[in-house]
Amino acid sequence: MIGMKAQILTATLLTAFSGALSAADPQLLNLVMPDAKVLAGVNVEQAKGTQFGQYVLNQVQTHDAQMQQLVALTGFDPRRDVRELLVASDGVAGSHTGLALARGSFDAAKITAAATVAGVVTEVYQGFTILEEPKKQLAGIAFLDATTVVAGDIASVKGAIDRLKTPQSLPAAVAVKANQWSLSQDAWGITTVPPASLAPAGKAGGQNPIFNAGQNVQAAAFGVKFGALVVFSGEAQCDTAPNAKTLGDVVQLLINMAQMQAGPDPTAAALIKSVTVTTSGNVLKIQASLPEDVFQQLLQQSHKKAETNGIGMGGHQRRR
Repeated sequence: MIGMKAQILTATLLTAFSGALSAADPQLLNLVMPDAKVLAGVNVEQAKGTQFGQYVLNQVQTHDAQMQQLVALTGFDPRRDVRELLVASDGVAGSHTGLALARGSFDAAKITAAATVAGVVTEVYQGFTILEEPKKQLAGIAFLDATTVVAGDIASVKGAIDRLKTPQSLPAAVAVKANQWSLSQDAWGITTVPPASLAPAGKAGGQNPIFNAGQNVQAAAFGVKFGALVVFSGEAQCDTAPNAKTLGDVVQLLINMAQMQAGPDPTAAALIKSVTVTTSGNVLKIQASLPEDVFQQLLQQSHKKAETNGIGMGGHQRRR
């Protein structure tokens, strides 16, 4: 029982620090592995100031029992205490390595004490205590100070601790792209390797036309901007201009098909109608927007449909 509690607590902490930026914090970027190819970030503070962001945070509070347990055990609430989040990976398909770094307000002593009581294993490395899952000890969390926490596989967490003393910069192209998107978006992600290469083996798209057309994408980025309008932006850098145009034509065809199938649903129809697809050279850009209250209605409809089908917020089928 203690082992199960420890696994749940560790998994919930990892989820809190990897699922929930102004420009990405340079100190956090210095802690990221220098070979990072995939990065994503969230400006939690900005989300709290919008109707849509508050709705999403409230959904987490209402539907995540493990999150409620974490708050009850430690007093730590990611929705309140985390201000900024950065996630990074080396972009190797099937790899279980990666880092989630967060800025916020953390009572490390209280969280560590609660984790220890639950049976979590601790290891001291370079003067920092790493909380580790009790069985295979593959994942861990370390508080670097009262405002910084890092989570991920043990080797990556130790690497981040090492980089506290010896910072290692990301390649200029990666850092520029991360700063570009984190400055303009509230939630964002970039990959400097082909997105198709990130899919695990055996997960190919088969006859999916957009997957097949996307095989020529060399790098990509996406972002969401909160406000009176929730604006979604994305771009794909293809190997050639003709392939970018082909991908754009496929996306536009799918949008047209979706528009015909939207039927009487005005919310879905409004979202589909707002999508714009443009190409410039070898870069394809897509943008869509909806008023935040309308998008909230769309999420509520999706959630109700998921509940009807027996699927919870986390995408797991409910037991019957």
